[in-house]
Amino acid sequence: MVFMIILKTAEEIKKLGVANQIVAESLAKLKGLVEEGVTTLELDSIAEKMVRSEGAKPSFKGYRGFPNALCASVNKEVVHGIPNDRKLKNGDLVKLDLGTEYEGYCGDAAITVPVGKVSGETKRLIEVTSKALYKGIEKAKPGNRLSDISYAIQSHVEGSGFSVVRDFVGHGIGRSPHEDPQVPNFGEAGNGPVLKAGMVLALEPMVNVGGWQVEVLDDEWTVVTKDGKLSAHFEHSIAITENGPEILSELRN
Repeated sequence: MVFMIILKTAEEIKKLGVANQIVAESLAKLKGLVEEGVTTLELDSIAEKMVRSEGAKPSFKGYRGFPNALCASVNKEVVHGIPNDRKLKNGDLVKLDLGTEYEGYCGDAAITVPVGKVSGETKRLIEVTSKALYKGIEKAKPGNRLSDISYAIQSHVEGSGFSVVRDFVGHGIGRSPHEDPQVPNFGEAGNGPVLKAGMVLALEPMVNVGGWQVEVLDDEWTVVTKDGKLSAHFEHSIAITENGPEILSELRN
């Protein structure tokens, strides 16, 4: 497989950092608004207003025809959920995925938020998925191979008794929301391109309680687990530097 991986300069990484901080700040605010009775459409409206107030654009809106600023996926929905007027209920699990474009550079991150009181299994799913993301980030160092990231994520998830989605993967990010290379959340270590300083990647484990198989609903966007069981999703955009990974979408003080 031939990749066209675009290495970013230090100045470009700074611009990507600004776009990703807008994502981080917006997601932090949205997390605090997730509660019983709120609709994902209301969250979408708030997200778009926050992004635009910072002089940025919601990069998902209109991207390949997606209708909203925010991807909001509930319970068995894995990713790419279209916001609607369904009210969140106690015990729900909502995944919020937000992208921005600021001065030509893109940001992208996702969080999973419980609504009210959730089960012990749901809490563990959240913890495992979040930890898997950071296990992958740890491997994002110059000299490692791309699949070292994939293997670290898969090993942690499957070692915890869950499964990783295989039909949707992480990706490069820069002037476009999606660039080469694709970053699977599964695979053997030691394969794929050698990681180099200047690569910017969006790592995003999607983790299911049941099997890894998914399907796309008739709206042609919403991805759901085939067995109807819960799924969680976390994402960070990171830059690979000579000193290791820099998490661009982690909220800074």
